[in-house]
Amino acid sequence: MSPGAAAPLIEFREVHKAFDGKPVLRGMNLTVGKGEILFIIGTSGVGKSVTIKHLVGFLRIDTGEIWFDGKRVDQLDEKGFYAVRRRVGMVFQNATLFDSMTLAENVALPLRKHKKLRHTSALAEAMGRLEQVYLTGFSDRYPAELSDGMRTRAALARTLTMDPEVVLFDEPTTGLDPVNARRIDRLILELSRNLGVTAVVVSHDLASIFSIADRVAFLYQGRVHAVGTPAELRDSPDPIVQQFIQGQSSGPMETPGF
Repeated sequence: MSPGAAAPLIEFREVHKAFDGKPVLRGMNLTVGKGEILFIIGTSGVGKSVTIKHLVGFLRIDTGEIWFDGKRVDQLDEKGFYAVRRRVGMVFQNATLFDSMTLAENVALPLRKHKKLRHTSALAEAMGRLEQVYLTGFSDRYPAELSDGMRTRAALARTLTMDPEVVLFDEPTTGLDPVNARRIDRLILELSRNLGVTAVVVSHDLASIFSIADRVAFLYQGRVHAVGTPAELRDSPDPIVQQFIQGQSSGPMETPGF
């Protein structure tokens, strides 16, 4: 069955969110199928990162509904979100690693905290996770000794220790050189194809979008303006979609209130 053909794993239904009275999401609807790689794209400030943070309760919607695996989650309290966060991992743009710990110790931390593994067992499993992201030879290094791309991969390894069903990526390739950016792309693809992990990726990186996405959701003026395969968006006759893809600086995207 192709991605997105089954019942949606994640659903956003008429979601609204404003900050200080300024609307960001204005009735956004979006579904994510189990096992698919969905990219969320759009200009800065359109609500891409805001969208994924709602799923794990880092932000709360104003109105609307969010469903995960057939259950409504937007009304959960903080304790209720713990169960969601055990199934949904998140990799931020700036890898949140502890500078005083080696990579192996960083990756072992959630294993000790949440799975209650002893130090030796946690480190052994951490090494396996670092192998998944091709960082075995750097396990004793500290974050400051590594490139941005390596830190991102280490953050992903740490996320994988909780065996997530979904991983949310917030601008994972921003600031990386093309070689490291494509390494991150390959890891996202491997997670989906080999482990069945659902990936929701916030990104501006067109190379990533057109090489690994199953579907792409284009946010505009607080709503999903267009959604489809990379080829469908690339060939879309919609001038707003084409303006974004072609990187034009003027045109319909400058509509007041955007």
